[in-house]
Amino acid sequence: MRLESGTVIEASALLFDMDGTLIDSRVVVEKIWKRWCDENGIDWHYVLPRLHGVRMMDSVKMFAKPGMDVDAVFQRLYTEEVEDVDGIVQIPGAHALLAALPPKAWTIVTSADLELANARLGAAGIVPPPLMVTGDIVTNGKPDPEGYLLGAKRLNADPKSTLVFEDAKAGIDAGLAAGARVIAIAGDHPEEIPENVEWVTDLTALRVDGVFDGKVRLVVV
Repeated sequence: MRLESGTVIEASALLFDMDGTLIDSRVVVEKIWKRWCDENGIDWHYVLPRLHGVRMMDSVKMFAKPGMDVDAVFQRLYTEEVEDVDGIVQIPGAHALLAALPPKAWTIVTSADLELANARLGAAGIVPPPLMVTGDIVTNGKPDPEGYLLGAKRLNADPKSTLVFEDAKAGIDAGLAAGARVIAIAGDHPEEIPENVEWVTDLTALRVDGVFDGKVRLVVV
């Protein structure tokens, strides 16, 4: 359900997914993966709705044909994604929202590893937070809640008092499984957001109203 203007939200910590939530990398990622699918006779229409929100190796294992060298496929796609950051930009409102938050009240929980996350955030002009959780430091990727539980722990917050921002189903499921309140960034695809999940179009819909009793207060504008 879309959050109405005037809605007040409080959380002890804010945990942001990266791709599709803070930065827009969809065009770059889909270009690289579609090229690989076309070259290998893999159904792009099957891959596309399952591609976003999970770790790259998990995607490779999911989509590679039997007999493919998954390590070689991963290395090729990974190298292309690290090197091609042209056109990656912030999700509208990301810079302003992050700048208004207390530095110790938020972090990023992403399926990308540290090198890829730094490359993409740098391209979008976002400074990586020091307590960022990346896909290479968790045992289980999204939709498993491990990353969000670790993010809450790093911020000394009870997971049930945190607020998770996500855009993909795997990440939404991970946030809910961690016990957090989840707000989806719907962009141009609100029809893909589960009916029971709150959403806003982008981060321009949120304003930081201050910190009260140790909790960040956001207002939907």
